[in-house]
Parts: sequence; structure tokens; C-alpha cells
Amino acid sequence: MNVWIAIAATAVGCYLVKYLGLAAPAGVLERPLVKRLAALLPVALLAALTAQQTFSDGRYAVLDARAAGVAAAALALVLRAPFLLVVAVAVVVTAGVRALGG
Repeated sequence: MNVWIAIAATAVGCYLVKYLGLAAPAGVLERPLVKRLAALLPVALLAALTAQQTFSDGRYAVLDARAAGVAAAALALVLRAPFLLVVAVAVVVTAGVRALGG
């Protein structure tokens, strides 16, 4: 039963957050700080999700083929490779490390 309570609380919380965003006065949304936070928040959340998915197996911190793929993708980005090439490099390096037993 606790799972359903958590699901209901999460649904209500999500609804309230969405409602507060829609009910916020336009003057609040036009502030420079709010605009800057709105621009940077998705990037921060994506970086946190990537780090969590790369360096964790759900319970413990790990360093495996996924980390090698992310490192290769970061290097490709530094070298200004096109996005599809960055993804391809990450896939190939991750698969290569896994094939070698990593």
C-alpha cells in the first residue's frame, strides 16, 4: 500500500508544480535570474542523469565500459566532432571495451 501512497503523492506534487508554473505572474517569469535558471536547469538535470546512469549500477558506484564511452564522447566533443559522430564514437568505444572483457 505504501507504493500507491508514494505514487499518489508524486502525482499530486507534479500537478502542483505544473500549476504553480502556470499560475506564476508574468513579471516573475521575466526576471533575469529566473530566465537564467530556466535556461541552465535542463542542462544540469541531464548532466546529473548522465552521471548517475554512467557511474552507478543502481546501488554501487562502478567504473566500466560506460565510463569509457562517455570519456570518448567527451573527447570527440572537445575536438568539435559532429553530434552523430560523437554518439558513434561513444557506441564503438563502449562496445569495444565490453568485447575486450571490461
